[in-house]
Amino acid sequence: MTALLKVGLMGYGFAGETFHAPVIEHCGRATVSAIATGKPERAQADYPNATVVEDFDALLALDELDCIVIATPNDTHFDLARKALEAGRNVVVDKPVTLSGADAKTLTELAKTRGLLFAPFHNRRWDGDFMTVRALIESGRLGRVTHYESHFDRFRPKVPQRWREEASRGGGLLFDLGPHLIDQALTLFGRPQTIFASVQAHRDHASAPDYVHLLLGYEDKEIVLHATALAALEPPRFAIHGTRGSYVKTGLDVQEDQLKAGLRPGNPNFGHNPPGLLREVDGDHDLRQEFATRDGAYAEFYRALAASVLEGKPFPVTSQDAVDVMTIIDIAIRSNAEGRRLDFAPL
Repeated sequence: MTALLKVGLMGYGFAGETFHAPVIEHCGRATVSAIATGKPERAQADYPNATVVEDFDALLALDELDCIVIATPNDTHFDLARKALEAGRNVVVDKPVTLSGADAKTLTELAKTRGLLFAPFHNRRWDGDFMTVRALIESGRLGRVTHYESHFDRFRPKVPQRWREEASRGGGLLFDLGPHLIDQALTLFGRPQTIFASVQAHRDHASAPDYVHLLLGYEDKEIVLHATALAALEPPRFAIHGTRGSYVKTGLDVQEDQLKAGLRPGNPNFGHNPPGLLREVDGDHDLRQEFATRDGAYAEFYRALAASVLEGKPFPVTSQDAVDVMTIIDIAIRSNAEGRRLDFAPL
């Protein structure tokens, strides 16, 4: 029987309860062995076989854990991750891994010196639509991509009372959805040459950014990354144009809503996404058709994590990926403040 990765989960709020615990438990290669939370009754009811403890020190004291997953408020990530690495633990940190590129670099170097895994939870590489986009671009069917536009837009006009809406705690869309949008673009195209950003708070009573518009400049293409809380009519999730065609996909990947509703990986309906639209033009050949979207597969993140920690296989999301994402966010904040396009300088 294949060994299971024993995971200790720090935090059982929205992220821990929705995105981490159920995917860990149903990925087939890992199990939720322990949870540290201030809400022990709910965690124990959901995972009766897990050891539930009250704080991070108690979690670190459990010797049987192979990896610690940190799913706490953004402003706590750096200190908790550093403490876990110093204790000799492999670590996965929910996005954003830190609140700056420099802090992400510090954790990366610490993990390297200790021979440990330190990885950002960039699970949206396994969104079905993104996997479809990646395969389509790699196939060459769109020709040379000249424009890539990626939106994560919702309509949430009322500002809820929660830490995710507090700028002082790393709240707002730049830190919430920005890492996903940026990581997907970097996965496809590598590091940009320039960055221009508009980061605003548009809703009444908003203190943290709820509007993000990033332009990543490359020699032969422009990448548009956009997120807003005020889009009652959503634009396409992806719009990609190239020298041989275009691809458009509307609607968000279904996995988040399914996890919220209690559906789990392994269910035959889990991750099934509607198709996009593809048009290919090459001389007299002009084909417009629905283009099937791959099923979403968040469980692959934790399957890959198990293979990395238990078997020594390379993990597809690196600590340097986290550094690059946070560096771009640093530059985006400066670009917005200065009102100009800035060069990307890697850390």
